[in-house]
Amino acid sequence: MNRLNKLIAAVAFSLPVFATQAAADLAEILAEGTVKIAIPESFAPFGALGASGEYEGYDVDVAKLIAADLGVELELVPVTSNQRIPFLETDRVDLVIATMGANPERAKSIWFSSAYAPFFSGVFAASDKSIAGVADLAGMSVGLTGGTLEDLELTKIAPETTEIIRFGDNAATRAAFESGQVDVLVSGNTVAAAISAADADADIETKFILKESPAFIGVKKGNLDLLFWVNTFILHKTLGGELNDFSNTWLGQDLPPLPSL
Repeated sequence: MNRLNKLIAAVAFSLPVFATQAAADLAEILAEGTVKIAIPESFAPFGALGASGEYEGYDVDVAKLIAADLGVELELVPVTSNQRIPFLETDRVDLVIATMGANPERAKSIWFSSAYAPFFSGVFAASDKSIAGVADLAGMSVGLTGGTLEDLELTKIAPETTEIIRFGDNAATRAAFESGQVDVLVSGNTVAAAISAADADADIETKFILKESPAFIGVKKGNLDLLFWVNTFILHKTLGGELNDFSNTWLGQDLPPLPSL
């Protein structure tokens, strides 16, 4: 009996701990009246502190809209890239909306929604530059940040006569394009969006996409009702135009077709 009592006590003690630590599924979020959403700590234009001292950006707007549609309060939790999955796994957040790409390795740990935001490495240039594909870069000067995905991808396929000029960071790469030091900018779409945001008259447009890396919302494994709701939300806001409005506001482009899971 003594061993049995100890076992019962141990099970009874563990149950409340499990209940308080379990990630909130849809019913719990609605009952508690708050949704905790991880957003980028410093990754404009998706999420960063604005001039007002409040977080703003594409991901922040999506988080606000999710809370509004759920009818609950929103608790924003700024995270760095390497905190996104651990915060979800340890129940510090209910959702991760932080420009996270989906891949098989990450899918071992968490679930992913359908894509909600475009994120890609692209080739950008002024409107008078006729560039439809990589072959058109022949004879042009191209600025990019050395050692990045863009560097690796373009170096493999660029024509021999393309002059690839590598810079130490995105700020230097951007400055080279804005000053006319290079004909073409190859970067993530966030760099191009930042140029447009800083100067509404900036002559820059997407010529072609080098590599697609759309963003997905992270959901803790087991929260099936929440995953279904989030996917319905994405579909509804895509058809209703809200995500297209966010894309134009923060990325300076219409929302492209995005993959569904």
